[in-house]
Amino acid sequence: MNPTFLPTAVLVSAIMLVSCDNNSPKEQQSLMETSKQELALAVQERDCLLALVKEISADLNRIKDMDSAMTVTMTQNGRSPRQRSRILNDIEAVRQTMLLRKARLAEVEQELANSTLNNKELTEIIDAFRMQVDSQIAKAEELKRLLLSANRHIDSLSNEVDSLSTTVASVTSELDMAQQTSVMLENKLNTCYYVVAPKAVLKEHNIIESGFLRRTKLLKGDFDKSCFTVSDKRLLTALPLHSSKVRLLTNHPEAAYELVNDNGSMILKITAPEQFWSLSSYLVIQTD
Repeated sequence: MNPTFLPTAVLVSAIMLVSCDNNSPKEQQSLMETSKQELALAVQERDCLLALVKEISADLNRIKDMDSAMTVTMTQNGRSPRQRSRILNDIEAVRQTMLLRKARLAEVEQELANSTLNNKELTEIIDAFRMQVDSQIAKAEELKRLLLSANRHIDSLSNEVDSLSTTVASVTSELDMAQQTSVMLENKLNTCYYVVAPKAVLKEHNIIESGFLRRTKLLKGDFDKSCFTVSDKRLLTALPLHSSKVRLLTNHPEAAYELVNDNGSMILKITAPEQFWSLSSYLVIQTD
């Protein structure tokens, strides 16, 4: 007997044919002489088997539905742990139900062995159903195993994702700090200071020191840094001096700048900033 699923209608027809066997007039006469009590018992046994057939058919359909749900679960990692747990519980419930159906089939088989419905064809039908039930129990166990394996794999991937997310966040934070440090360092390296003032003001703030027959000293000792204007070497390209007489006291390559007369007032134009500030980050200009 092929264990492939048998439609309920076919099984019902087979049982009805068996219960209404018309092989010979003698057998028909024998059946008519059967007591009403025995006939009622036979009908009850038949109905019991029919009910069990319907129940098993429904359980087999549940297994198919469970298989489809598993396919979706295996292909969609987005399902929540609660959904996966529900499917796992459903699979286990179906498996337990199929075990009960198998036990009930054994009971029905034993009952039929001593009943008026005892028949080789019925026995073959029960054997076919037993094979289907065994197959579906194995299928439920396999689905359960696959889902448990998928859950472990998904949990492992989730842990890896969480770990990678933490690592990425940490690396991103470190990169941001490194970039901030780099910007701060670059800004510091490009910071420059300049002062434009008469000789007397420069002496007052100890920026220059000079005397009779003594060489002028520049930016020596404790000079006053507060009188310097802070600027950026990359941005300071032109500096109005507001005087017609100017003198650069700090050392800067002459090829890196030029002094332009703008209606009697000089303007310092820095033509090569990197070269101009290569010798000093301080610029001191005397205006008398």
